Amino acid sequence: MLAETICSAVAAAGLGIAAITAFRKRFLAAARMAAYALVPLGLVMTGAVEWLSETAFSPTAWAGFGVLGAAWLLFSSTRAIERRRAGRKQTAGGEDRAAVAPSASAPSLGAGQRGPAAKPRAQAADEDFSDIEAILKKHGI
Repeated sequence: MLAETICSAVAAAGLGIAAITAFRKRFLAAARMAAYALVPLGLVMTGAVEWLSETAFSPTAWAGFGVLGAAWLLFSSTRAIERRRAGRKQTAGGEDRAAVAPSASAPSLGAGQRGPAAKPRAQAADEDFSDIEAILKKHGI
């Protein structure tokens, strides 16, 4: 009963402040204040405040939260164990080894590529550095 009265008083005070703000031609701020002021009144009208006050002082409700926490702990721990076992199967060469075709070839663009396509890249890199060196010499660096 006391919580409902306090929430209603807070809502009335907030709406009063919003009205004063609107009188000063600050309508956006007044609308925002009115929205914040209506939240506690809405909570009282829906019964959420009464439910919360009954829940906060109920040992049965706290025991229920404890049971829910234990259930969550069991779910999360079993999921973690399940993931750990799946990781061991992949590293041991289990089912996922067959995911790659046995006749798969090496990648066509290797790091050590040889041939005529590799030479222009090296020449372009040398030209870039020669331009930089020329600029640095010009400035005496």
